[in-house]
Order: sequence, then structure tokens, then C-alpha cells
Amino acid sequence: MKPLIILTSVLASLLSAGSHSAADTPVVWTRHIIQRPAKGMINGATANDFDGDGRMDVITSFDGKVVVFRAPDWKPLAVHTFVPGQSRNKPRTACIHSCLMDADGDGDLDFIGSNNTVFWLECPAQPFSGQPWTYRTVDDDIAGTHCLITGDVNRDGKLDLIANSGRNEKATAFPNSITWLETPADPHRASKWVRHVFADKDALGGSHYMGFGDVNGDGRPDISCAAKGTDGFTNGKWFAWWEQPKDPTGVWNKHLLAADEEGATNIVPADFDGDGHTDYFATRGHGKGVLWFRGPDFKQIEIDPDIEFPHSLAVADINGDGHLDAVTCGKEANGVAAWYANDGKGEFVKHVIGSNQGSYDLTAVDMDGDGDLDVLIAGHASKNLVWFQNPLVKTQP
Repeated sequence: MKPLIILTSVLASLLSAGSHSAADTPVVWTRHIIQRPAKGMINGATANDFDGDGRMDVITSFDGKVVVFRAPDWKPLAVHTFVPGQSRNKPRTACIHSCLMDADGDGDLDFIGSNNTVFWLECPAQPFSGQPWTYRTVDDDIAGTHCLITGDVNRDGKLDLIANSGRNEKATAFPNSITWLETPADPHRASKWVRHVFADKDALGGSHYMGFGDVNGDGRPDISCAAKGTDGFTNGKWFAWWEQPKDPTGVWNKHLLAADEEGATNIVPADFDGDGHTDYFATRGHGKGVLWFRGPDFKQIEIDPDIEFPHSLAVADINGDGHLDAVTCGKEANGVAAWYANDGKGEFVKHVIGSNQGSYDLTAVDMDGDGDLDVLIAGHASKNLVWFQNPLVKTQP
């Protein structure tokens, strides 16, 4: 496999969202291709300076391997190969989702992946030595883990892993549930992590991506999620959040935000209008539309009802004006990548980054070290890995 580095200029026409007018001057986001179309889908990607050289590297999985692309020339290095026998579940050719986490507390970030088994790969002291990263199981009893995020759930000062178990009772003893997983005392020797099921059989319908944050101001972080209810899944089509009780190991209280939301996939908490209350930004990644819920009563407000399959979502300050914006991209090969500029009062304007780009997952991260946030996209149906260079340094929406 040979890396391909191509720079192509994508003219991003600035489109309006809803009744809001768009800016007049078009802005070019430069598209950088890290990996040309592979044989199989590339569902997730994350960035980190693994070797400490000041440049962002990228890690992903596709075509039967976990691969790290070393900046700046993006030379690929396979650090793990998926083969049967590593857990009790037969792996697929790629992870459906992944994240980074210091699983063993040694100060560097390890790779956490979901490929029929939730697992972690230990980042070694010399990550680009050519030696495989050590594989260990996190949990092979939960099934259908579509999302992995981190957060300090029990407020003990250590990050935990949050993972859903979206399959039915035929596939797992923890059907239609969401869990949080504590790192064991000795993560190098433990066969599994400490599992806590907080949404016990309470997340039906093809649960997708989670969000993490204290919604009700009680000092305890809560967890949100969405379920698509399409593609053979029933009892979904909802956005909801679960309220953490005093004992985080117990069953949490589910609060339904909206039902009959076909294709619901993403929901991330943040204060978008500056009123001190937590809101939610959401997408229907297996349907149409970008929306938000204004707290504290969570009034539902449509932002862009027409964008198709916005399966990925990141919330970040894209233009450096101090307000949280949002970025998404359609999952199909003809998908549109767009960001939504927030004026600080919850008024959003849509700006197109690029087109003909698929995405199951994206990340807002400073890829080129110039101080602003770029957009790293895992291609899914387009089977590629790209990043779009942010031209909006300190530019107002």
C-alpha cells in the first residue's frame, strides 16, 4: 500500500440555513488526501502526535489492519492485524468506531477500537518502530458497540470508557443498553474492564453516538444518545439523555428529548446560546437534518432540514470567535461536509466545506499546527481518509 498525498482546492460556497442569510464571499478549504480509496470502508479516525515531533499523526483501521499514518508524509504503518482468536468474537476488516485514551496510565494515548469486540492497543515507547502494538480485550460480551467516547463518569480523576451495546438478546446478554467501563487496577493483566450498565435495556432501536456532560447542573456528568430506528431496527427514532444518580453504578433515569426522529444518530451537549444552560446539537445521520435543543426546556429547533445523512458530528470553535460551532458530513460517497457558524446566541449559518465525501466519523483538530481547527474525515462509503485545512483564522461568521 502506497500513500497518496494530493492537494485539491475545494470551493466552499457559503449557503444559507433556514431563514438565515449566508456570507457573500466564498472561502476555499484545501483538501488533503492521506489515504486514497481502500478496498473496504474507513469508518473512524483520530489524530495525535504519537512520536512527539510536533506533528499530528493519524490512526485508523481498514482492510484488516489498524494503521498509523506518520506526519508529514503520511507513510502508513500497520500496528495491528485483525485475525480470529484474539477474542471470542470473530473480527471484521475494520472498526466501526474508535477513540484514544491513556488506558494504562503511562502518559501516552492508546488506541481503543470496536470490532465485534471492544479492545485496546497499547502505544509503545517507540510507536513507529514497526513492532505491533499489544492487543488487549476491554469487553467482548457487549455487542453492537457503535460508539466509543471517554469521560470521568464517577469523578475519581480518571477517564472511563463509554460504550453502547446495541444488539438484541440473541447477540448479547446486555441487549439495547449503554455501559461505562472502568479501567482495571492492572490493565496489562486484566482479561476485561469493569463494566457498569447504566441504560439497562433502555436504548432500543439501533443506538448510535453518545455525548457527555453535566446537563442539569448537579455536578454529575450525564450521557446522551440517539437511535436511528431504520435499517431493520425498531423502537428507535429518538434523542434522549440519561441522568446520573448519586451512585453512578446504578441504573440512570432516561429523559426523552424527541421521538419520531427517523435516522437519529448524534447528540452532543454544550451551551450554544450563552445563557448558562446546557443545550444539545444533534443530527439525523441515517435520515436528513441538523438541529439543536435549547435548554433548559430543550425546545427543538431545526437548523438545516435538508442535508442528507449527516452521520458524523463534532462541536468546536471553527472560526476562532469564541463561540461553539458544529461540523458534520454525509455518510454516502456523494456526501456534503459542512460547518455551522454560531453567533453565540444559537443562530447558525451553514457553510459548505466540500462535497463528494463520505463520513461515518470526523474530528475537529489542528492538523497543521497553525492554531486553528481543521477537519479530519474518515471516508466510510468513499473509503478514503482526508483532512480539510481551515482557512478561517480569526474570521467572523
